[in-house]
Amino acid sequence: MVGFVEEDERSRFYIASAYLSAGKVVHVHRKIYLPTYGLFDEGRFFAWGDGVKAFDTRFGRVGMLICEDFWHASLPYLLWLDGADLFLFASSSPGRGLPHPDACGEPGRLDSARWVDEINRAYAGLFTSFVAHTNRVGYEDGLNFWGGASVYDPDGIALVHAPQHEECLTQVEIDLNQLHRTRTRLPLLRDERTALVLRELNRITLKQDK
Repeated sequence: MVGFVEEDERSRFYIASAYLSAGKVVHVHRKIYLPTYGLFDEGRFFAWGDGVKAFDTRFGRVGMLICEDFWHASLPYLLWLDGADLFLFASSSPGRGLPHPDACGEPGRLDSARWVDEINRAYAGLFTSFVAHTNRVGYEDGLNFWGGASVYDPDGIALVHAPQHEECLTQVEIDLNQLHRTRTRLPLLRDERTALVLRELNRITLKQDK
């Protein structure tokens, strides 16, 4: 998974990620939610993507999201319903907030790192899927990007945490059979009532349009 700026035939620019395999581009995701709050001004410079879908790989079905995208629960939910068992998230989250000491009194993570880590763990558990996340690392224009890649299994258990505030290559092996074990014990996907969700979304949308 690599990030880049994509230009279309009408000279519109998108924040995008591509999944590459065997020398080919398998899938491209264009960032949908462009933040325009705080220090962010992406909506001023980029066009927004207008679709999200899972895609097939040799490891199974995958869904990709970029930064602000996975702060909106609707997108991981849609990918899950579309068959994604492995979520790949990438972000350029700058360090914000204060570090909070851990249980041993050692300096902990910055607020922004903690928020992202908690949402990754929540999605893994809620959607009984693997979640792999990587964040930019280093400094630019006075901003500190904290790094700290992570992978969670379908039980919401952290398989690896990369060190923060330093560039590194972090590797971890995942057992895809964990999907079977977790979903047998916790059949949330089996019991999901998508028709009810669609019906209620239509009701809410029609109500808002009146």
